[in-house]
Amino acid sequence: MVIKYNTKSLLQRRKSLITVLQPLLDSTAIVAVAYFFVKFYVGFLTQDYIILMLVLLGIVAVAYDRYAIYRSSTNFFTKVVRLFNAWSTSFLALFLLGFLTKVSAAYSRGFIIALYVFGFVAQIIIHYIVRKFAQRRSKYSVATDNVIIVGQGQLASYLEHKISSNPWLQQRVIGSVAIEEDLVGKKKSHRFKLNEFESNKTIGLGNTSDLLELIDTHGITTVYIVTPLESSTVLERLYFLLLDKHVSIHWIPDIFSLRLINHSVREIAGIPVLTLSETPLTGISKLSKSIEDKVLSSIILLLISPILLMVAIAIKLDSPGPVFFRQYRTGWNGKKFSIWKFRSMQVGQLVVDAEDLKQAQKNDPRVTKVGAFIRKTSLDELPQLFNVLTGEMSLVGPRPHAVQHDESYSRRITDYYVRHNIKPGITGLAQVRGFRGETKDMDLMTKRIESDIEYINNWSVWLDLAILARTTTAFTGKQAY
Repeated sequence: MVIKYNTKSLLQRRKSLITVLQPLLDSTAIVAVAYFFVKFYVGFLTQDYIILMLVLLGIVAVAYDRYAIYRSSTNFFTKVVRLFNAWSTSFLALFLLGFLTKVSAAYSRGFIIALYVFGFVAQIIIHYIVRKFAQRRSKYSVATDNVIIVGQGQLASYLEHKISSNPWLQQRVIGSVAIEEDLVGKKKSHRFKLNEFESNKTIGLGNTSDLLELIDTHGITTVYIVTPLESSTVLERLYFLLLDKHVSIHWIPDIFSLRLINHSVREIAGIPVLTLSETPLTGISKLSKSIEDKVLSSIILLLISPILLMVAIAIKLDSPGPVFFRQYRTGWNGKKFSIWKFRSMQVGQLVVDAEDLKQAQKNDPRVTKVGAFIRKTSLDELPQLFNVLTGEMSLVGPRPHAVQHDESYSRRITDYYVRHNIKPGITGLAQVRGFRGETKDMDLMTKRIESDIEYINNWSVWLDLAILARTTTAFTGKQAY
């Protein structure tokens, strides 16, 4: 018998009345608001405005799927923030499309502004009403599925919390059973953070040898199997054991003992793929990052060119030697490049290839008078805009360290090289949080790496813009010497 693996998409989204109703209500609200303001600003509905509404709805469908507007359960404030980001992204795409096709002049500016503001407000109101309706409906509904969780630990507790706090799933967790191997010796998923909820211990009902009896006793209809990495071999045995019990079987591999980088679940030609580590700069994301860097760095260079000239003259007058300092750094995917910086030290102290390369310290005698000022104000970093233009760096990303420092830190921090999964930046999340300059102890460097990895896992153009805005207030710091 030939088994076909690609006859059906493996990535299925579970639909409910709410997930079907919400997009329809949002689309209706957008069209209604658009029609109202067309009548207000134009007087009658024209073909141009019909096309605009259809294009906007198409963009909204893509953007809302990208931001998981209809498939994430979270608090209302977070939902509003996501909705704002998705709605703003849709309008940015609409604006760029209008600019490229040279049709933007055909539309009323007042209409566009009103649609953006009141369309967003209308959606917030609808989402709030639907949420209250769902909560009221779930309050009076009875759970239809009794659930047992196979496996114990942090991820199993988190799963139990999520099921119990989402009554519209209509599932009730009866308890959990331990995999026998867990009882022998189980590693802790130390990287799985429990700060989102207070863990209530799931009721332990025994181990997997009791599973079949428990299914009959409690009328179990759904089983979630949470297997840590070292217990994954029991999955096949459990699967065939449960097939005869006519229960729904769900597998949740506990991979959170690993440092996950931009992880995802997808499929390739019908084969499920669990991505553990991947750069976020793929496809359209890579293009978006590149456009952002090229456009903004060009504008910034034009604006600050007088400052660059003044700093260059000051360096030349202050001490003999070149204006710029070049040093090899490690960039995206581990590729080395030569960074541009204003020289801030005496020429005799610029030893690039020494094994004992030292970071600048407070009252460092190697630093010139002008160098102390430009390091304190971060003006020495501005020439890196040339690295951004050539594609070696980005405006925002993990700060690139000297090659010697990379080798030193990687021996002491396990996940250090993960930060090379994205382009290095002139500024970054770690820098706006104050983790910049000299790193005397490993705790400070570890916090910097944690922030870099958080940035990689949550990268978006909006996050870049937020970091750039915060950089203007974090331009100087006590740690910059």
